[in-house]
Amino acid sequence: MLFKHNTPNNFRLKTTILLVLALCGILFLQQSAHSLEIPERPTGRVTDLAGLLTPNQIADLNRMLAEFEAKTTNEIAVLIIKSLEGENLEDYSIRVVEKWKLGQADKDNGVLLLIAVRDRKIRIEVGYGLEGVLPDGLAGSIIRNEIAPWFRKGKFYEGIKAGIIAIMQATKGEYKAPVKSRRRSKAFSPITGLIFLFILLSIISRLFGRRRYRRSAPFIFWGGFGGGFGGGFGGGFGGGGFSGGGGSFGGGGASGGW
Repeated sequence: MLFKHNTPNNFRLKTTILLVLALCGILFLQQSAHSLEIPERPTGRVTDLAGLLTPNQIADLNRMLAEFEAKTTNEIAVLIIKSLEGENLEDYSIRVVEKWKLGQADKDNGVLLLIAVRDRKIRIEVGYGLEGVLPDGLAGSIIRNEIAPWFRKGKFYEGIKAGIIAIMQATKGEYKAPVKSRRRSKAFSPITGLIFLFILLSIISRLFGRRRYRRSAPFIFWGGFGGGFGGGFGGGFGGGGFSGGGGSFGGGGASGGW
């Protein structure tokens, strides 16, 4: 009698565990399959792997960024790639700043502007030390209001330059976002997906547990998951800089597109 009473519970538990393990395995394989190569740390501050800019435009941006770094010690880098090749934008951005060691170790003052051309995606990755002056919402506003409008016109140099200027202003407390654009950016990462799946599996488990005793019980799904995640995932990777020895990043920043 005891065996029969426990069998449904044991079955549900085993099924839930197997589903979680299978989903974790799928996510792991996806991440492994989409491990896009990170370019070596550049000598300049603008790396254009998509051929989007002319040599003169790259030189102008490099000069502007070098002068800003000399005055403030804040390090801003620009990386332009052709495609993410299926990889998550936020995860790739974190891997870049980790390898490049962007920012100074004692100030965590690095910023990466990442552009994936074919995916039409933009990411501003912000070091811990600058999150106070360049929070997620403000970074999102810079993407939406300063960069994306130019990109939609096909004027990539103008958009990148406008974004860089806005980032510089933000680090000095001089950039103010339009009121209508002050909203938290949305980002969806594999970690967010796992959280969602755990919640979903819990609901399914409860559903099957109740059906044995109450077949007429309704199934209620509470929506709203996945909406409000602003790039806070990614862990505390130790990044570094072109000359500062390495600042830290924890996923602060924002993502957008055009």
